[in-house]
Amino acid sequence: MFSFRNFLYVLRWKSFYFSATLLIGMSMLYSTAEMRFSDTAYKFKLRNNAFRYEAKIQYHETKERTLRYLEIGKKNLPLIVFIHGAPSSSRFWKNLLRDSSLLSNAKLMAVDRPGYGYSGYGKPEISVKKQAALIAEVIKKKRDQHQRIVVHGSSYGGTVAARLAMDYPELVDGLLLQSASMKPHAERTYSISYPTHHPGLRWAMPGSIRTANAEKLSHHTALEKMRDGWKQITARTIILHGDSDQLIYPENAYFAFRELKNAPYKDIRMFSGRKHDLLWTKTEVLKSSLLKLLHLP
Repeated sequence: MFSFRNFLYVLRWKSFYFSATLLIGMSMLYSTAEMRFSDTAYKFKLRNNAFRYEAKIQYHETKERTLRYLEIGKKNLPLIVFIHGAPSSSRFWKNLLRDSSLLSNAKLMAVDRPGYGYSGYGKPEISVKKQAALIAEVIKKKRDQHQRIVVHGSSYGGTVAARLAMDYPELVDGLLLQSASMKPHAERTYSISYPTHHPGLRWAMPGSIRTANAEKLSHHTALEKMRDGWKQITARTIILHGDSDQLIYPENAYFAFRELKNAPYKDIRMFSGRKHDLLWTKTEVLKSSLLKLLHLP
């Protein structure tokens, strides 16, 4: 027999289960969207390498920002610095950081860019110049240890890598730009970026998404400020891009190649049918390009 009291009882339990499921789902979403490893988890992940090298995780402190970075490998070898895109963190590079061919030829470093990972998570730094300067402070401390330094930037990390090579040419001997954003107004901005950047919704977004939105919506301005800096790049440079990339359009690669007037060596490779996925679909090409930059005269 129908009872209003029983109806309320069932409704209450259904509401409870729905809320619990929603909270669990949101928790899983946040965990995934954070896109970062703790120090302990990171060291454990990287321990599985052919040489059993232990990763060393450090924090560079300034008055304005904290930058987390890790190093793995022999200190007397050349240095490869990895700079990730958005939204992401240094965990993006975990497979390359334990790759035996790279570890045989170089010491590897990866940074959490400002606002990601454990570098002030959720607190963006929209100035690409300031991001490059912060990473440069870390690299400067390593310059005397390494005869050659190669910087590998992916997507938005490519923007930061290029700015680093512009402003600090003495620190960058080789530059690998992978699916990198380099030409103003030549990238896709999803419509969802605008409402989720509004203060009314921004607080509810995972920190990596908040940071990515802030960077994305100010990116064209940062790229415009870099227009006159390309001639300052004197690093040997390789540009890799997918011709079907609908996030960072292929014209970015051609733009950078034209603007690299003073690079002693430059090469561009466009991959047919490939999108913004070169880390997974062209891993061997990434590795061979890094090794080439390490050994070019």
